Amino acid sequence: MEHERGDRKYDRNSYKKEPLSLERTKWDSGNEAQEYERKNDKKKAAKEKEKPNFALSGKLAEETNTFRGVVIRYSEPPEARIPKKRWRFYVFKDNENMPTLYMHRQIAYLIGRDRKVCDLAVDHPSCSKQHAALHYRLVPYEKADGRRARAVRPYIIDLGSSNETFVNNKPIEPQRYVELREKDVLKFGLSSREYVLLHDESKDDILDDDYQED
Repeated sequence: MEHERGDRKYDRNSYKKEPLSLERTKWDSGNEAQEYERKNDKKKAAKEKEKPNFALSGKLAEETNTFRGVVIRYSEPPEARIPKKRWRFYVFKDNENMPTLYMHRQIAYLIGRDRKVCDLAVDHPSCSKQHAALHYRLVPYEKADGRRARAVRPYIIDLGSSNETFVNNKPIEPQRYVELREKDVLKFGLSSREYVLLHDESKDDILDDDYQED
């Protein structure tokens, strides 16, 4: 059946869309897939921009902070320094003096049960494999006369241990550096050992006069 429209005639039977060729179908499908991927990439980029993540991925941490095949749970801060003062731990257990630990030869000391990687081994079952870390950091401070200066100070950080790290019998917040001072007493987990922090310029009678056990 034919219809007239102006000067042109149209045949209903002949006026049909021809099927797309296989090559054309593939081309359109490919373009649609690329467009879909582009939209997804834009969405992902927008989400990453809204919520930046500065934490190391597991793989990156493994590549940058591994010792003897074990991933270390802390990283040295850029201001880490070896101290000039000869810091040491005087260790006490059940009113008994244990060997003195010299803690000034390194920038940091890893503390925990894993003897494969830890510098200071604490074998009590309540302590974590990587329990805490002692760090020395170069930090600014103000002198008595108001002048600004910098000094290397000791810091402790709990590495998310199961049973906490204690400074002067108070638990410290995990994953946060806490500055230590002369005569501070540290405990790890439920261990009865106490570690008194002193240095080579401390008075000889400081333990007798000032250190008291609870």
